[in-house]
Amino acid sequence: QVQLEESGGGLVQPGGSLRLSCATSGFIWDFYAIGWFRQAPGNEREGTSCINIWDGRVNVSDSVKGRFTIDRDIAERTVYLQMNSLKPEDSAIYYCAAARLSDLQGMCAVAEYAYWGQGTQVIVSS
Repeated sequence: QVQLEESGGGLVQPGGSLRLSCATSGFIWDFYAIGWFRQAPGNEREGTSCINIWDGRVNVSDSVKGRFTIDRDIAERTVYLQMNSLKPEDSAIYYCAAARLSDLQGMCAVAEYAYWGQGTQVIVSS
């Protein structure tokens, strides 16, 4: 079955960097998109960055554009989220999720992603 496991979260000071990893298994990678989503207490879950595994196209939200980069390692079946210039408002639980490309109308809409990891917490604080 589809499995997603996040790692790399932690505590970082404002302006710092973290790299999140999403290890995947159980599905044909080429037919999917993988996204990084986040949810802070009291807020709705939102998409930050999503990538089409087949052709590498990405969609990045305005709130993280220029600071976050999503990338994939096909051999390792892992998707990364490099987060730079972190701000306190980036603090949240970060989830990776998978969606069949055939199920996507948008690229990074929460409701279109069927498979989710357990999440990894990111805290940006001095």
